[in-house]
Amino acid sequence: MLLLVLNLAVTLYMVGVIWTVQLVHYPLMATVGKASFAEYHQRHVRMMTVVVGPSMLIEAFSMIAILGQCASDQFNLAALGTLLIFIIWLSTAFLQVPCHSKLEKSFDSKTHSFLVNSNWIRTIAWSLRGIVIAAMLLSVESA
Repeated sequence: MLLLVLNLAVTLYMVGVIWTVQLVHYPLMATVGKASFAEYHQRHVRMMTVVVGPSMLIEAFSMIAILGQCASDQFNLAALGTLLIFIIWLSTAFLQVPCHSKLEKSFDSKTHSFLVNSNWIRTIAWSLRGIVIAAMLLSVESA
């Protein structure tokens, strides 16, 4: 039960972060200007790593622990929650990180557009995770 509460808390935190990034941070990158973009982007990446890194690790490890000890009636939800973490991490590693690597040199509108559009994968996956973990917690509470 404590692991579910922890996982829900960190997941909902990440839901808020990802929606803020999707609707505010990433779109605003286009308005920074070429002269100061590289410095802005480096600071953005460094600061966001501090904001999301520990939470993503806690979320992943607590979900794996939940999957390993959940009741059989919750296994499908736990497996779905774990699959969504894999989708988020794969999207981060293979879509968003390469975009950030290109953008760290200078602003490129095509790369920026791909970053904003591909980030919907993480935004939707984290939102679904919030629903899945809340459903798991509610089913434990009602049992």
